[in-house]
Order: sequence, then C-alpha cells, then structure tokens
Amino acid sequence: MRIAFPFAAIVGQDQMKLALSIAAIDPSIGGVLVFGDRGTGKSTTVRALAAVLPQMQAARCPYHCDPARPDEACDTCRPQSETQRAQASVTLQVPVVDLPLGATEDRIVGALDLERALSGGEKRFEPGLLAKAHRGFLYIDEINLLEDHLVDLLLDVAASGENVVEREGLSVRHPARFVLIGSGNPEEGELRPQLLDRFGLSVEVRTPGDLKTRIEVVKRRDAFERDPAGFVAGYAAENASIRDAIVAARDRLGTVAVPDESLEKAAQLSIRLGTDGLRGELTLMRAARALAALQGDGEVLWPHLASLAPLALSHRLRRDPLDEAGSATRVERAVGELAAA
Repeated sequence: MRIAFPFAAIVGQDQMKLALSIAAIDPSIGGVLVFGDRGTGKSTTVRALAAVLPQMQAARCPYHCDPARPDEACDTCRPQSETQRAQASVTLQVPVVDLPLGATEDRIVGALDLERALSGGEKRFEPGLLAKAHRGFLYIDEINLLEDHLVDLLLDVAASGENVVEREGLSVRHPARFVLIGSGNPEEGELRPQLLDRFGLSVEVRTPGDLKTRIEVVKRRDAFERDPAGFVAGYAAENASIRDAIVAARDRLGTVAVPDESLEKAAQLSIRLGTDGLRGELTLMRAARALAALQGDGEVLWPHLASLAPLALSHRLRRDPLDEAGSATRVERAVGELAAA
C-alpha cells in the first residue's frame, strides 16, 4: 500500500486544508473544488485527507451502508432488523476514492461481472467507483477535462444520492452519497457551469511566493521521499489532533446557533455580489457553522462568515467585463465594504 504524505505536514495551502476539513465536518456543504498552478500539492493534500478522517460504522455489504440509517440502505441491508445491522457492522476507514480521468462509465457506475457470467452463467453486479465512494469522498483530478457524458452522470447521482444501473439484463439501484472533490488547472479549460455550481467551496491555490515557505516545502517533501514511514510517524500525533478536532466539531455542529443577524449578513453579501440563486448564502451559512464548531464557538459570527466568503461565493459570481479583479478579490472587497457599512 502506498504511503500518503501527512496532512499535518503540508505547508503553504492553509485555505485548501481548511476547506477539506470543513467538508469533512459537514458533508452537506457540497464538496470542494481546488483550481490552481501545477505542482502546488492539490492531489497530495486531498489524498492526505484520508488519514485524518474519523472511522465509521458500516454494514458488511459492497456499499458499506450506515447501520444507523436504514432508510438509506441498499436492498440487501434494508430488510435486516436493527439488531442484525448492529451485529453485522464493522469499523472502516472513510473512503477517499480516486476517479481516474480515463475511467470508463462501466468502471464508474458498475457493470455485469463478466468472470462470473462467463464461468457460471450468473448475472451478478460488480460495483463501481461510485459504490466504493459511498459515505466518503470521490476525488477527480483534472476535473475540467472530464468528458461531458460523465459530468452528466455525476450530476445525476450527486442530485439523487443514488446510482441506477440498467444494462446487460441488470437492474440495480444502490446508495451513492459522497463528497465530491475536484482539482485542476484553469489554463487547461473551464468547468461546466452545472458542475461548478454543485461544489460548495472553491479554493484558488498558487505557488508560494515567499522564500521561507518554498524552502520548507522542498525540505519536507525530500524528507518524506527518503524515509516515508519515518516521516509519517513523525507527524502521527499532529494528524491525530486534526482527526480529534474534526470529531469534536461534528459533535458540536448541531448545537451551534446561527443568529438572524448572521443570516442577514450572508444574504447582504450575496446580494452585493449579485450571486444567482440562494445556494451561495446557504453554503456560506453551513460552512461558517462548521468553522464555528471547529473553533469551539457556540454561534456563527461575522468573522466566521468573512473568512469563508471567498471560498463559498467566488465561484458563483458572474463575469464582470468592467472589473478585471479576480473573483476571490471581488468577494474580499465586498466583505470589506460590508464590514465598513
């Protein structure tokens, strides 16, 4: 098994790490999009996330259903009693599944198990990547290069939370709820608006500009490649602290209050920026609540909203031909104007 670079050891990409942590605390936020320069640690950071995610209780089925949520179970788990589900459950690591750019539709959604069909004439479903990603994270590198028909497929599954396969004499439905993480280089193409809108948070990453950070990145990467196991062991305690913070934030999330004043600020900010629909302020509110839970605060306040506004709103802005500033800069400017008003 390939050893992943430790999440705690990543430097210079604090916004990306924060966005991923918030998505881990509240998956309903809608996923994370990371766009930026090549070689800035986008894929490394996403793959490092797996080691700081809390473990989960799962059924012994191909879709690792949640024993506590029978309403979302697959056809195999649904008929079982509560006692049967509890006795059959196991503890698993939350999956972080890579969807390769060249993956076929069959590999993604699942297909007929050809080996069993040819050897024994048995029609059996072979689950795909969507099944493996259920209750976890689905990561797509170079997502802006994904073929249109696969984008449509992902949009359908993301909206319904269910994967439907009807082909080759098969008719299968299974739960497929996951946090979508995408990364890419904007110079290689833009993302379709329908898919872009599905992401809750968007992060723009750039190559670190200060000398100290660049040197530290190179030193840590070199140390990891020389002794991966030893390097990971050196950050085990910090990774555990991050995991504990995520668990504690999940437990506190339901108790964090969102005052009307904070909701009003989120709406005012969206109006000022001219975002379409209400998804922007809803995402901003949820993300701010997760941040408050992470920081141990009892309610969502303006600093929570202000710090996350660029992540929640920048990818929802219309292009303004009269404003050459980037979308994140426009959001930051609007935050400053609203704070001063």
